[in-house]
Amino acid sequence: MTIRILPAVGDPDAARTVSALLSQLPDAEPAPAVADSTALVDALAAAVQGAGAAAPAAAVEALPEVVLVHERIGPTPALELIREVALRFPAVGVVLITADAGPALFSAAMDAGARGIVGLPLGYDELAARVQAAAQWSAGVRVHLGGNPDAVPGPSGTLVTVTGAKGGVGTTVTAVHLALAARAAGRSVALVDLDLQSGDVASYLDVQFRRSVVDLAGISDISVRVLQDAVHDHHTGLGLLLAPEEGERGEEVDDRAARQIIGALRSRYEVVLVDCGSQMQSANAAAVELADVALLVTTPDVVAVRAAKRQVRLWDRLQIRKAEETTTVVNRLTRNTEIQPSLVAKATGTQMARTHVPAAFKELQPCVDAGRMQDLDGRSTVKQALWALAGELGLVDAPAARQGRGSHRARPSLTGRKRKAITPGAAPGSGTGPGPAPGAVSGSGAGSGSRFGARRGSAAAAGGPGPFDPAGPYEEG
Repeated sequence: MTIRILPAVGDPDAARTVSALLSQLPDAEPAPAVADSTALVDALAAAVQGAGAAAPAAAVEALPEVVLVHERIGPTPALELIREVALRFPAVGVVLITADAGPALFSAAMDAGARGIVGLPLGYDELAARVQAAAQWSAGVRVHLGGNPDAVPGPSGTLVTVTGAKGGVGTTVTAVHLALAARAAGRSVALVDLDLQSGDVASYLDVQFRRSVVDLAGISDISVRVLQDAVHDHHTGLGLLLAPEEGERGEEVDDRAARQIIGALRSRYEVVLVDCGSQMQSANAAAVELADVALLVTTPDVVAVRAAKRQVRLWDRLQIRKAEETTTVVNRLTRNTEIQPSLVAKATGTQMARTHVPAAFKELQPCVDAGRMQDLDGRSTVKQALWALAGELGLVDAPAARQGRGSHRARPSLTGRKRKAITPGAAPGSGTGPGPAPGAVSGSGAGSGSRFGARRGSAAAAGGPGPFDPAGPYEEG
């Protein structure tokens, strides 16, 4: 969100200082400073009149989000000017710049209608925090006054968490490629490693960075500058907030810190991807609770699906997330896998992503060993599946999600092998033509219904009940 700022500063030296600091704020659009109270009120009135009185919504949107009032503004005293602006233009957040930041003046300024106070001499961090807070408040007021309904206040970035049913099921690879896909679609993306004791995002992206999420844990008010110092700008365009090198320091990040960190990231990035690992702690539990989309990654084997079911039950007992609000992704699926996604959905009670990731570790191994997951070949069936999953989740545009999947010939098989033509009259599985194995599920298709589309399942492989027979170990009671 672009923050339009109109400073009202009478002293030329102070005006230059304010303008210099405002020009450093991200997403800020400062206007030239006005010299007195009359000029400020006239400028606001002109903005409303220019939009037309017959269009109240346009008039509200024409106003700047934030007005800065210096304590020495004249001829109207600063507090009187704040009161007038708050009454005539209630959608504008007013911040007072003053040398006296004591409780008496603070109370008087709040009574007049100010949204914050910045002390002199001016500091970047304090100014950025107050301006952003006032802008978020202004955005909320504009929604209720008939302004832009899309200008929702507070955090606006999409939060996606990726959790593994158990270690080694491909959680980090999934999180990394979802983030890369969203970035390739032009979104601003932050990738957060909340696997605090054994996070490997840095290893997968060949990053050595001394800052980590722990550096933000003890900060009560995360400013823009502090966030920039902690986030590593990767050459792919991702913003990386990494797990600490010393795993024991992960205990310093509690649920309160996690909520504050995620809120700060969502206010600056369009997409926030969080790798939660497989072990639930207070920090990643808070992330799962806040998530717009909570992915649970599992592999199609008995041990992993049992672990997935335990994870879902844990979230339900702790009232973190309901099973039906969780989306499960099946990784390393092959044609001959006995445990099919429909059976995983029945076992866990979760939604199933339409996209399933094939088993093709040979494609991944060179990039994993080199620590350069971003260099995975675009022809890789694993990459195509994960980027299709990003499209299914709404992280990329539909054309990007459909790339490479426009026809039968373009779609990768679950095994990564090229499809062979089926000879007429050949029985499936006879060797003449592969045909779809019982229970095999195709890659993702562009759904037109709900966000994740209808569930697609198929029966388990023929030939008698397997370890996931419905009457087997996953039958409740």
